[in-house]
Amino acid sequence: MTQTPTRPEPADAAATDETETTAATEAVQADSQMPDLGAVIAALEAEKTELKDKVLRTLAEMENLRRRTEREVADARTYGVTGFARDMLTVADNIRRALETIPDELRASSEGPIKALLEGIELTERDFLKTLERHGVRKLDPAGQKFDPNLHQAMFEVEDPNTPNATVVQVVQSGFVIGDRVLRPALVGVSKGGPKPAASNGGAEAAANGE
Repeated sequence: MTQTPTRPEPADAAATDETETTAATEAVQADSQMPDLGAVIAALEAEKTELKDKVLRTLAEMENLRRRTEREVADARTYGVTGFARDMLTVADNIRRALETIPDELRASSEGPIKALLEGIELTERDFLKTLERHGVRKLDPAGQKFDPNLHQAMFEVEDPNTPNATVVQVVQSGFVIGDRVLRPALVGVSKGGPKPAASNGGAEAAANGE
């Protein structure tokens, strides 16, 4: 016996329509809540740029730190003995004074033990100065050079019409430098009354003096 299919009740059809409407609404809401792809890409690009800037700044700071450390190490190596070297200058001065107290006549006529003693003192002075040089300390002997206020300290002036002005004509006490720094300026006497020193660097010196 053939059965006639039954039609769905109106209530069931309304429920189905309501379910489909709800699903469509949720789909629309889900689509509306999805982030804008362009905004996400822009945010990522901004973050990448910020991180790149931070990395570059960090690298620059590390490079500056490396260079500063290298300079400090070099300075410590060069100038670490400054205090000791300054104390040793007294020894150099005493050796030089001992040699200068001996008249040239006695030095020329000395024989035997006296001659050996003088030669020993001179050898000690040379070795002592070479030892200082090995540690970056160099003696200044500016006799005949142009006076340099950065290296020399003028103690007096000497009238000399034949010597260019501001020439070191006498060294009262030798100076010393360590690296490129003055450990002790040389005490000198300078000439005056002579011709002006020759201008250098195309007259730059004369221009600096307002000439």
